[in-house]
Amino acid sequence: MIEKQDFYINGQWVAPKVARDYQVIDPASEEPCAVISLGDQADTDAAVSAAKAALPAWKAADPAKRIAAVERIAEIYARRSEEMAQAMSLEMGAPIDLARKNQTGAGAYHIANFITAAKDFPWVHPLGDGTPGAMIAHEAVGVVGLITPWNWPMNQVTLKVIPAILAGCTMVLKPSEESPLSSLLFAEILDEAGLPPGVFNLVNGDGAGVGSQLSSHPDIEMISFTGSTRAGRLISKASAETLKRVALELGGKGANLVFADADDDAVARGVKHCFQNSGQSCNAPTRMLVERSAYDRAVEIARKTAEETKVASPREEGKHIGPVVNKSQFEKIQGLIEKGIAEGAKLVSGGPGRPENLNRGFYVRPTVFADCDPSMTIMNEEIFGPVLSIMPFDSEEQAIEVANATPYGLTNYVQSGDGARRNRLARALHSGMVEMNGEDRGAGAPFGGVGASGRAREGGRWGIEEFCDVKSISGWAE
Repeated sequence: MIEKQDFYINGQWVAPKVARDYQVIDPASEEPCAVISLGDQADTDAAVSAAKAALPAWKAADPAKRIAAVERIAEIYARRSEEMAQAMSLEMGAPIDLARKNQTGAGAYHIANFITAAKDFPWVHPLGDGTPGAMIAHEAVGVVGLITPWNWPMNQVTLKVIPAILAGCTMVLKPSEESPLSSLLFAEILDEAGLPPGVFNLVNGDGAGVGSQLSSHPDIEMISFTGSTRAGRLISKASAETLKRVALELGGKGANLVFADADDDAVARGVKHCFQNSGQSCNAPTRMLVERSAYDRAVEIARKTAEETKVASPREEGKHIGPVVNKSQFEKIQGLIEKGIAEGAKLVSGGPGRPENLNRGFYVRPTVFADCDPSMTIMNEEIFGPVLSIMPFDSEEQAIEVANATPYGLTNYVQSGDGARRNRLARALHSGMVEMNGEDRGAGAPFGGVGASGRAREGGRWGIEEFCDVKSISGWAE
C-alpha cells in the first residue's frame, strides 16, 4: 500500500496539522491501495498564506520567466510519464494503455498548447486604432483555489494549474480524494521544476472540508472547479460572500445527432466515444439521436459494438474499458440501468450487474438502450458510466429540439455528409462545444459549456484569460 501523508506547502512537503487518514480504494480490486491525510482549516490557511506571500513577486515576474518554468515542467512531466500513467491506472481504474496515451497524454497536450498560447498572449496591448494612450493589460487575478475531480486527473489539473502559473497567479490545489496519487506526483514535478516557494501548494481533502474552506476563504480571489453540477452550485453559494470569481466546468448530457448520410463509422465511433474511460466523461455523447431511415441499422451496429467492447483489469494492456471509480458510482449506474428497463427502454446489450468474467471490482457491463423517449430518466440524468440511450428522429428540427431539451450544455455532436446542415446545426445546438464527423477540437480550443454545465472556458488563450483581470489604462506614454 502507498502511504503519502504530506502536503506540499510553501515549497516543502509538510505533515498535516491533524492526521485524518483516508483510504484510497483500487476500483479493480475494491481493496485499499493508498492512505492519504485529509486537511483541516489550519492546513488550508497555511497553504493560502504561503500563496498570498508569494503572489507579489510571481505576479510581477516577466512572462518569459513564467513560460520558462512551464517549459521545465513539460520536460519533467514527459520524463515521468510512465509513473503518472501507473498512478492514474491504480487510483481510478484507467486501463494502462488509456492511462498512458489519453490520461497522461492529455496533460502533455495541454501544457504544450498553453506554452504556445502564452508566447503570443497580449499581456499589454493598445485598446485599438484611434485611441492613443489607451491600453489594455491582463494581470493575474491573485491567489486562486483549484478543485479537480477524479475522472481525468491530469487533464483537469493541467487545465487549471498551468494557465494559473502563466497568468502570474499563486494557488492552492485540492485534488479529488478519490484520485490523489497523480496530483501528488504532479507536485513532485513542479517542485523539481523549481517554482518559487508558495506559487503552487497542494492540500488533500474532501469537498465538505478543504473544498468548502477554499470556497469561502477571504484571501482567495478565484475558485476554479470541475465536477458535478450539484457541487458547483454549493461552491457558487459559498464563494458569493467574498465576491470571488468562480469558474465552473460541470456535467453534461451530450446528444449525438446521426443523419442517414453519415459516414459508415459514425455509429460505432459514437458508441466507443460514449464508453471511453468507462463512460466517466462529462462530454460523453450519451444520447444518440438517429434519423429514422437509418435507425434500425444504427441500433444493430450499436449492439454489435457494445458486445465487442471488452471489460478487463486496468493492469491489462490492450483496448478495453476498466471499472468505474468507486462503489457509490457503481451503485448509481446500476440503479439507472434498472430505471431504464422499468421505464420501458429496450435493452439491446448489457444490463445490470458485472460482466460474466468479473465478480469483483466496480465493473459495469457496456449497456445500450434503444427506443428511448425524451422523458425517460436515462435520457435526462448524467449517468457517468458506459450506458448509451438511442432514439429515432424524423426531422432536423425535432433533433435540435430533443438535443436542446436539457439543462446541460457541454458538448453536442453531429454526423452528416451535408456541410450546410452541419453548419446550421453547429449554430443551433445549445452547448459550449459542437464536434462533427469525428473531428476533435483544435489545439488550444476552449473547453466549456453553458447552463448546468457551467461557463468555464479552459484551454489555450481562453484558459489563460480566465485567470486574468483586465485593466484599462489611459495616458500610456508612447
